[in-house]
Amino acid sequence: MIDGKWKNLILATLMFNLGFTIWFSFAPFTDDIATEFGLSVAELGIVSSAAVVAVPAGRLLIGPLTDRFGAPITASVTLVIVGVFSVISAFAQTYEVFTVSRVIASLAGITFVIGIQHVSEWFEEENLGAAEGIFAGIGNAGAGLGAYVTLPRVFGSDYAGPLFSTNWRAAFFYTGLIAIVLGLGYSLFGDAAKSEAKRRATRESASLRRVLYVGTRYGAIVLSAAYVMTFGLEVAMNGWLGTYYREAFGEGDLVIAATFAATFSIAAGLLRPIGGYISDLVARTERSVLPWFDGRYREQWTFTMLVFVVVSLLVMTAAGLTGNIYVAVVAGFFVGVGCAFSEGAIFAQVPAMFPNNSGTVSGVVGGIGTIGGTVYPLVFAAPFLPNLHVGYAVVAVTMIPILALCSWVFQPRIAERATEDGLAVGGDEPVGAANPAGDD
Repeated sequence: MIDGKWKNLILATLMFNLGFTIWFSFAPFTDDIATEFGLSVAELGIVSSAAVVAVPAGRLLIGPLTDRFGAPITASVTLVIVGVFSVISAFAQTYEVFTVSRVIASLAGITFVIGIQHVSEWFEEENLGAAEGIFAGIGNAGAGLGAYVTLPRVFGSDYAGPLFSTNWRAAFFYTGLIAIVLGLGYSLFGDAAKSEAKRRATRESASLRRVLYVGTRYGAIVLSAAYVMTFGLEVAMNGWLGTYYREAFGEGDLVIAATFAATFSIAAGLLRPIGGYISDLVARTERSVLPWFDGRYREQWTFTMLVFVVVSLLVMTAAGLTGNIYVAVVAGFFVGVGCAFSEGAIFAQVPAMFPNNSGTVSGVVGGIGTIGGTVYPLVFAAPFLPNLHVGYAVVAVTMIPILALCSWVFQPRIAERATEDGLAVGGDEPVGAANPAGDD
């Protein structure tokens, strides 16, 4: 029989992988959808943007709900709702019904917060980074392996299945059906926490007052900002790279352009456990990788990777300006590596800093971080830029203030109180002083 913590890690990972597949399943079929509904590029953009905008609010809400009711309940309800509306979108005959149903189905993106909380309820602090990295890394790969690699091949333009002759309708129907089945399975086989004491401590910490207090501590603020420039960037590039390789380099083949885009998504997803594992390793062995923040080992690793993201974006612009699409794809892969390692580091810190509020803080960090996914594409495609390559460098420059904020909060004298000090919002006892994750 599978050990309890591994069983629940597997459940959370399956949920998030499917969630990301559904969230980004719209992207590979935009041409066919636009043709069927007679949509303009602007109308397609509304659907795409609305789907991303809905997720931050959903993540902010689902975090404290998961702390309060437990992951099996919130996961089951979320997956069933997402599945039902994905199925509805498959049968939609009007643009309005299609748009509303896809926006609700896109709430599949909030499964990240549910899974982060669920995994943190089962794993000890010294292994949190690796466990959360496995969950988020394989889950994130749903955007690349699921949406960009699998769906276009299973449901190609010549698809003719038993229920649908339209490929995107079949894709939305079957992924929705799987979500409903997995949601029911989660409620049957998932366990909220490794002990009743851990479940009780998390449940009792969930309140609106607590959400406001926790979300305004310096630790939560700085990790949210860091997640904007990492996961926000990942979301933006997942939705943009297919267009970039097609428009900037004239690559007209849908499958090839999607495959090139998937190299970024796969790197950003599958390599994420490494970022979390190294965060665990440097904290456990007290190994300095950046002496500027003496004694703050997780912070050292996180800051190093954030700098790597900025540098890799500058390299991406330089690679694009060569005019060689293969050089640009390699550069994009390294941007994905930077996102993966940074995100793994950030979400090794979240449950370690806020052990009994991991769902709440994950909702805050994950929700705010997603905002980058709506802002950065506007920069990438800004009409005032001389070409589509320069946008990456512009985004890199906008990240410098976030690096400055991190360098201030990660100082030892501030970092050691980052879960207590923050903006002037009233709260109860210090949130970082509760039982560490894994203690009963």
